[in-house]
Parts: sequence; C-alpha cells; structure tokens
Amino acid sequence: IMKTIQSIIITTALGGLLITSSCKKTFFTEVNTNINSPEEVTSGSLLSTVEGSLAYAQGGDLSRFTSMLTQQTLGAARQAQGYYNYTFTTQDFDGLWGNLYAHTMENNYLLMQQADEDGDHAYAGVSRILMAYILQITVDCWSGVPYSEAFKGVDNLHPSYDSDQDLYAEIATLIDDGITSLNDPDPGVFVPGAEDVIYGGDLSKWIKFGHAVKARLAIHQSKDDASKAQEALDELALSFTSNDDNATYIFGTTQTSANPWYQFNQQRGDISFSSATLAATLLALNDPRYPIFIDDAGDPDGLGLALYYGDINSPVELINYDELKFMEAEALLRVSGDFAGAQLAYSGAIESNMQKLGVTANDVAVYLAANGTLPTGSVPDAIDAIGVQVNIALYLNPEAFATYRRTGSPALIPVSGSEVPRRLLYPQSEYSYNADNVPASTLSTPKLFWDN
Repeated sequence: IMKTIQSIIITTALGGLLITSSCKKTFFTEVNTNINSPEEVTSGSLLSTVEGSLAYAQGGDLSRFTSMLTQQTLGAARQAQGYYNYTFTTQDFDGLWGNLYAHTMENNYLLMQQADEDGDHAYAGVSRILMAYILQITVDCWSGVPYSEAFKGVDNLHPSYDSDQDLYAEIATLIDDGITSLNDPDPGVFVPGAEDVIYGGDLSKWIKFGHAVKARLAIHQSKDDASKAQEALDELALSFTSNDDNATYIFGTTQTSANPWYQFNQQRGDISFSSATLAATLLALNDPRYPIFIDDAGDPDGLGLALYYGDINSPVELINYDELKFMEAEALLRVSGDFAGAQLAYSGAIESNMQKLGVTANDVAVYLAANGTLPTGSVPDAIDAIGVQVNIALYLNPEAFATYRRTGSPALIPVSGSEVPRRLLYPQSEYSYNADNVPASTLSTPKLFWDN
C-alpha cells in the first residue's frame, strides 16, 4: 500500500544511513524537533537515496528472482531452492515491492514535486527519467500496478491499479517530459553533481538513458508490430553510442554500502552459479566470460559469483550499450528482415559486452569466429540466437527475463510443471491493506500485454 510522506526519513538501502538537511537553528528551537524526520530534504540527498534504493532493489531480490527464473543461477538450498522450483508465496515479494515503492518511487515522486516547485529543471528531468525506468521494471514483473492514484498519502490509502498498457504510455510521457526539462536552457539554481552516482550530473547522458528506456518499451511490443520495431530503431539512434554511456550504479567498499549480491552471498549462500543452466551453456560455447561470471571454487558454498558482479563494490547495471545493440539487431530483423544489418549489430553487441567485461581482443575474435554469426534461414531463428546471447550478456539483469518471455529464447526447460513463470505474485502487503484493488493473478496469468 502507498503510504503518506508527512515527514521524510531518507534511509539508504545500503545501510540505514540517515541524511538530513535543514537551516541551522538554536538548541531551543530544535529541542522538540525529530532529527530523523526533517522538514526539508535537499534534492541531491533525495536523488542519491533514490538511485541507491533502485540499485539495491534491482540488484537484490529482483535480480535473484529473475536470474533463477531464467536459469542464470540455481537455487541450491533453503528458500532459494523453493524459488527455483517456482514455489513462491505472496509474502516473498513484500520486501521487493516495499523497496521499489516506499524507498524508491515514493522518494522519487517527492523529488519530482520539489524540483517542479523550485524550478530546478535538471532535477525535474532526471527524476522523471528515473521514475520511468523504475516503473518500467516494476510493470514488466507484475503487469498492472498502482501509479496514477499512488503517493497521495491519507487522501488515498487504497490506490487502484493501472493497466500495464496504460502504464507503458505513462512511462513514455514521463520520459518525453523529462527530456524537455533536461533540454531547458535554464537548469535551475540546483543541479545534480557528485550525488548522482549513475551519471555524475551529466545531463546529456540522462537524455540518452531516457531514449534507451523508450527503445525498451518499443522492442517489448514489436513481436507482431513492425512499426514498434522501427520506433525502437528511432529511439536507439538517439541513445547510447558506446559503453561510456552505460547506466550503471557502483556500490561502495564498506559493509554498509556493499553490493546486494555480495551481501546476500556473505549472509546466505544458498544460490549456486556453476550448477546453473547458463553455466553449462557458457562451457559448451567455450565462452571466455565464464570465469568473469562464475568462480567454480566458491560453489557449492554460495560464493561462486566471480568478482565482476560479486565483489563488495560491484556494479548494478540498469541499461548498457550491448543491450541496445541486441535491440538493434532484433528490430532490423522485424522491420525488414535486414540480416546484414542485424549481423553487424549482433556481433557488435557481443563485442561491446566482452569489452566491458575486460575480455582480451584475441578471445573476443576467437569467440565471434565460432559463435558470432546469426543464422540466415529465417527471422525467428535469428531472433532465437539473439535471445541466447542476451541471456548471457544481461547476466543477473531482470531484462533477461523480459527477453525470454518475448522471444522464448533461450529454450528453457521448466524446472517444475509445464511452464516457466511469466510474472511475479503481488505481495501480501497489498492483499492485507489494498485487497479490493489487487487484480487476480498467478505466476502464469495474466501475462503482460506484450507477452504474446
């Protein structure tokens, strides 16, 4: 349920750090003030909190759930073993939902309002593009969710659920409005700087990020609609041009600011990496990314995630250039069956992913010679090949789950029953406090409107 923001406690998801900002006052005026509920919070503090909470939610429960569903990882014991076998309860999603709504979207909604009121167009633009991204990953996991009636506090404690298709339109509007604000010649008195962990206040990269999210929206809807594939190509032309544009959150080197996978493996260790279906695929392809992703010596103790993604300060990747190149390859095939153009984008996607990971140029060349050629017999076969490589390149990224549902690739064998789940369950907190509005659903139904 969406709760009111009467006073703000900014709690970073990285360790409970309280961040406050207010004018200096005397002891006598502060004596009855709750220092944990500041009346005023700077836009910079809100932005850093939103980004940290987003990265923790995506790199935490969302990454764990979706990586098991796409068989990038394997639940080896305890709760993770149940999840891997599709044994979920509504309570399993309370933490993720709360992180996405209370810690992330609710604070970001406040940032949007504050930036608008203060005329800080840079913050207004960044916050809208962030909201669009957060809403996109939320919708793609649950389908319809509260938004238009959310964040209203006591004025509406029981928000209705907007449809997934309507929310996709809202996401696009948020991005368009955000880009308009970022292009305003007057950015405002306060502008993002070092507190912007993702881009360090580089507004041109936020604009590219907005176009990248719009490209995702379009490619998700492109299966039977060539116009959506063309829309994706149009957005891609305005988006990332290299790995330098990647939207990435880098965690810190202390326990209170540690990467969520690092924290999980240190504390739980019930997920295996070397036993997963993806590990077998990497070995079969002689893929040089295997030791970058997986540390055999760490399994089965649950520490088998290699350092690129499993170290204390490892990144959580939102959208990267390699994903966009895979989108380009798919879109070219769907628009006109352009196998030559798709081939260039496909090999470029693999190469950029390997370069980002530090694979040597020689190993990249060897891999591309063996595995980098798209089949040209049919568009579906070529898209299947793209899906296999996306599941590798988007390691631990929830977007791999969306790609699997859209394309059916890679061809996963369900661990239990007859079908890999198509969505997450709504959390128990919503059934407890907003039950009249929660849509009927299972792990299989209703599918996302683009899941056809």
